[in-house]
Amino acid sequence: MAMGKLDKKRIVLKIGSNTLTKETDQISRGKIEDIGRQIMALQDEYEFVIVSSGAIAVAKQFVNLESNGKEINVKQALASIGQPHLMRIFQESFRDLGLLTSQCLLSYSDFERKQSKKNIVNTINVLVANHYIPIINENDTVATDEIQFGDNDKLAGLTAALLDADLLVIATNTDGICTRASVENSTYQTIKEVHDIKVLENEVVSSISSHGTGGMKSKIEAAKIAQNSNIETWIVNGLKDNFMIDAINDKVPFTRINKENIEAKIEVR
Repeated sequence: MAMGKLDKKRIVLKIGSNTLTKETDQISRGKIEDIGRQIMALQDEYEFVIVSSGAIAVAKQFVNLESNGKEINVKQALASIGQPHLMRIFQESFRDLGLLTSQCLLSYSDFERKQSKKNIVNTINVLVANHYIPIINENDTVATDEIQFGDNDKLAGLTAALLDADLLVIATNTDGICTRASVENSTYQTIKEVHDIKVLENEVVSSISSHGTGGMKSKIEAAKIAQNSNIETWIVNGLKDNFMIDAINDKVPFTRINKENIEAKIEVR
């Protein structure tokens, strides 16, 4: 158990761009407030570390940059413009609820160096112990991995593993992962519980979200990283109000990927 956790369960909550914008062209303050209210309601039993996308989506509300021929450089510049605005929205919305926030920008190289990993854990444990909610994003200005490959999904998996989380919650724009057959015939049956991620991979229909860069494949990759560290992953519909509380109380359909890969088994709901 990570230092500073006491008897609370640690949740790493990953919020995708589509969730933060509620599938519009602007960051939704209402959605950020919904997340804050849930954290308030759950804070006696759970402590939270947030991995948030959305910096590029925020910047697009303010500017239209000229390209120098490399789209990735434009996206990096947009991330640089959008990140302070994103943090300001989180800070203002959470502060109104009595919640304190902090910013942590990480790169993949940080997860490869022993000292960097130790520093991340120690810093975040101090923040959480002092009732600050760390809000993590990739340092997109200098790194391009998530811009190109996955909307912070992999970053969330690595963060959950490094911080010895009890649960990784990935908030997206669907009711978890649906079976391939149900997607093809438009009945959308959510896969309720999974033990063997390889079986789950066979069910996934490839798609990329409109604002984010990650489809379900990148979320499964994150769940695989978490499972390798004995951490359960939930893929939930973050567009719905109260999505975490309702998932905890089993009131809504979502996909639970168990922390132990014990058998090739899928349950649907």
